[in-house]
Amino acid sequence: MDFRESLTEKQVRKIKKFSWIIGIAIAVIAVLLIAFFSTFHWITDYVWMDSLGFEKVYTTILSSKVLLGVAGFIVFAVATYFTLSWILRVYVRHFGPQSLPPYFPNKKLSALVMAIISIFIGAIGSQIVKGVGWEPTLKLLKHASFGKADPYFHMDVSFYMFILPFLKFVLFVLLGLAIFFLIIEIAAYSIFHIYRMSRLAQVHMGVTLGFMGILLAGLHVIAPYGTMLTEQVNIFQKSVVHGLSYTDKLINIPKSYVLAAVAIIGSIWMIVAMVRGRLQSMAIPIVFYLGVVILGQAASIVVQSFVVSPNEFAKEKPFLEHNLNYTRAAYDLDDIKVKENPGNNSLDEAMIKRNQLTIDNVRLNDSRPLHDIYNQLQTFRTYYQFNDMDIDRYNIDGNYQQVFIGARELSTKDLPSQAKTWVNRTLRYTHGYGVAMSHVNKVTSQGQPEYMVKNIPPEGVLDIKRPQIYFGEEDYPNVIVNSKVDEFDYPSGDSNKSNQYEARSGISLDGVNRLLFAIKEGSIRMLTSDQLTKKSQFLETRNIMDRVKRIAPFFHYDNDPYLFVRDDGTLAWMIDAYLKADSYPYAEPYKGNENYVRNAVKVVVDAYSGEVAFYTVNPDDPLLKTYMDIFPELFTTEIPDDVQAHFRYPEDLFKIQAQMYGTYHMSDLEVFYNREDYWQFPTEKYFNEDITMEPYYITMKLPEADKEEFILMQPYTPKKRQNMISWIGVRNDGEHYGEMFVYQFPKQKNIYGPQQIENRINQDSVISQQLNLWAQGGLMSSAAICSRFRWKTRYCMWNRFTLNLPMKHHCRK
Repeated sequence: MDFRESLTEKQVRKIKKFSWIIGIAIAVIAVLLIAFFSTFHWITDYVWMDSLGFEKVYTTILSSKVLLGVAGFIVFAVATYFTLSWILRVYVRHFGPQSLPPYFPNKKLSALVMAIISIFIGAIGSQIVKGVGWEPTLKLLKHASFGKADPYFHMDVSFYMFILPFLKFVLFVLLGLAIFFLIIEIAAYSIFHIYRMSRLAQVHMGVTLGFMGILLAGLHVIAPYGTMLTEQVNIFQKSVVHGLSYTDKLINIPKSYVLAAVAIIGSIWMIVAMVRGRLQSMAIPIVFYLGVVILGQAASIVVQSFVVSPNEFAKEKPFLEHNLNYTRAAYDLDDIKVKENPGNNSLDEAMIKRNQLTIDNVRLNDSRPLHDIYNQLQTFRTYYQFNDMDIDRYNIDGNYQQVFIGARELSTKDLPSQAKTWVNRTLRYTHGYGVAMSHVNKVTSQGQPEYMVKNIPPEGVLDIKRPQIYFGEEDYPNVIVNSKVDEFDYPSGDSNKSNQYEARSGISLDGVNRLLFAIKEGSIRMLTSDQLTKKSQFLETRNIMDRVKRIAPFFHYDNDPYLFVRDDGTLAWMIDAYLKADSYPYAEPYKGNENYVRNAVKVVVDAYSGEVAFYTVNPDDPLLKTYMDIFPELFTTEIPDDVQAHFRYPEDLFKIQAQMYGTYHMSDLEVFYNREDYWQFPTEKYFNEDITMEPYYITMKLPEADKEEFILMQPYTPKKRQNMISWIGVRNDGEHYGEMFVYQFPKQKNIYGPQQIENRINQDSVISQQLNLWAQGGLMSSAAICSRFRWKTRYCMWNRFTLNLPMKHHCRK
C-alpha cells in the first residue's frame, strides 16, 4: 500500500505546509549566507579600521562606492531591460507569437529571463562605476580651487584636476554602454534582415545612434581642454610645447567643435533616415564625419610641417612661455633661490676649522655594503634581519650628528623548520627587537662601523625604552598577542626572554570578532585554541606599507620608509606620502602622464602599537585640501617636535624636481627652446661601473645660516660633460624644511665634477698605491674598496690636493 494513500487529507495539508515553511527557511538562510559572505570583507575591514580610529574614512569610501554601485546598477540594468524589451516587441510583432519559441510570447517567463540578464549586466556596470568612479566623484564634490587659471580658456586648474576627469568618466562609461547595446541590436536585428523590414527595429537603432551621437559630441566639446594636457598635435606629430600649441589653436580646437556639430547633425540625420527606411543614406553622415576627422588630421599635419616647423620658435614662443611657467608651478620650482658661487675659494686649514662639524659628518661609509655588515654582525640569530640602512640625524650630547640606523626585524620564514608551528608563528614569535646605529664618519681599526647603539638589549647613546618591533618592513604574518603563550622577546645566553604585549591597538578577539577573523584567516585553530583569552588581540596587516595603503589607498607612498627614535625612547616609522596628478595644464610629465607631485603628508607608524598618524606638512596644497574636505578625520595638523625633528625631504620627490629643474631652470625662451643650457645628473664609479649619482644627505652650514643643518643635495653637470655646473639642495630642519636652493658656478671656469674627482683619485699615485695594497689582502678588489670608502677617499684626496698634506694626516683610519 502506498504511504501517501494512508495519509488523511489533513495530514497531507500539514506536510505541504511544513514543507513550504522549510523551503522558505532554507531560502532565507541561503539569502542571508550569500549576503553575509558577500559583505563579509566589508565587516572585517570596518572592524580593522575602527581599531585604528579611521572608521569614518572607511565608511566614506564604502558609502560612495555603494551609492555609485547602486547608480551604476540601475543605469545598466534599466537600460538592458529596456533594450531587451524593445527587441522582444520587435520579434513578437515581426514574426507573430505562433512562429516564435513558446517562452517568447510568455510574458512572465520572458520578463523573468530579461530581469536575470539585466541584473547580471547591472552587476557588471555596478563594479565598473564604483571601482573607477568613487574617487573622481568625491573629488568633484569636495574640490578646492587652485587660484590659478590657464591662459587660453581661463579655467581654474581645479577644472582640469577634478571636473574634466569626471566628465570624461561619465561620457566614456555611457558611450561604452551605448556601443554595447548597438552591437546587441545589430546582432538581433540582422536575423532575417529584420532591420530592413521592421520600422520599430529601425527606430530602436536610431534612438541608440542618436544617444551615441550626443555622447560623441560631448567628448568633442571637452576635447579642446585636453590640448592643455598633451604635446600630441596629430596622430603622427608632436609639438615642442607640452600643452596648447600653435597648431592646436589654429586647427585642433576649431576641428573639435566642428566634429561636435557633425556628430549632432549626423545623429539627427541617421534617426530620420532610419525612421523613414532610407538605410543607405545612413552612411552619408558616417562618411562625412570620417572625412572631417581625416581632413582635420591632414590640416594639422600641413600646418605643423609647413607653417610651424620652418619657423617653430616664432610660432610657439608664447606657448613655450606657458609651458615653462606652468611646469615650474606644477613641480613647485618657482620659489627656488638661485645663488651664484664664483668658485674662487680653495680649501685650507682655516676653512676646515670653521666648518669642523661639517667635516665631522662627511659620510665615509656607504649604506649599501654597510647593510651587509649589519646583517653579519648585529643579527645574532638567523631569524633576525636588517632590511636596509637609513640615514638620519640626532642631537647627541649636544652635538648634531648624522647617523646610519637600521631596524632588527623578525623574519619568521627563517625560523628552523621544526619551529614553524601554528603556536610559534602566530602566538610566540611576534616581533623584532631593537635597532643598530653607527657613525657615518667613523670606523674601527678593523674597518667595521663604530656603533652608537648595538646589541640586544640595545646599549648605546640612545635610551630605547620600547625596542619591540611588531610593525615593520618585513612581510609579517598576522599574529595574536596577549595569549597564554609568552611571546619571545630576545635571546639571552642559552635562554630566551619573554614578554607580553601592552598596547590596546589590536582587534579584540572577544565575542563575534573571534569567529569573524577565524573565518577570514581560514584558521580553525584560531577559533578552538584554548591559548586565547578575552584579552587576546589580533594584529593584522603588520607590513607598514600594506598598512598605510589599506588605510589611505589614494596616496602614493615612498618606497623607502625609515625608522627613528622618539624622545620618549619609542620607535616609529616615517613614510612619505605623495599626491600625484596627470591633469595640470601646460606641465610636462616626468613619467607617463604624471605632471604634478607634492609630498603633502608624512605618515608615522608606531613600530610597537601600529598606530598610524597622517601629518599634513603642506596644508595649503589644493589637492590636499580636497582630500582633507573628503576625509577630515584622517589628517593631523599638529606635528610633535620629536616627529618633525626627523623629517627628511624625500629623495624620490627631490630627484623628480631636480630632473625637471635641469631643463626648466632656463628662463630665456630661446635658450629653453634650444635646450642650450641643459643640466643632467653626473655619474660616479661604483664597483668599477659608471652609474648615475643619486642625491645624498649631508650636514653643512649654508652661508646665510648660523649653524649646520641636514641638507639633501644633487650636483649637476652640463649635457655630455663632466665638469660641475651647479648643485641643487633642499633644507630639512625646522621651519626651513622644504626650502630649495641652487648654487651656480661660472660657465667660463672648470669646477671638478664627481666623475673627474673619481678619475683624479685613481690617478693619484699615493692613493692608488694604498688601494692596491688593500686589494692585495684578498678581501676585496680595489674598485670595491674605492666604492665602499668613496666618501673617505674623496675627503682624503681633497685634503691632499688642496692642502698638500700627506694621506696619513687626515686618513688615519
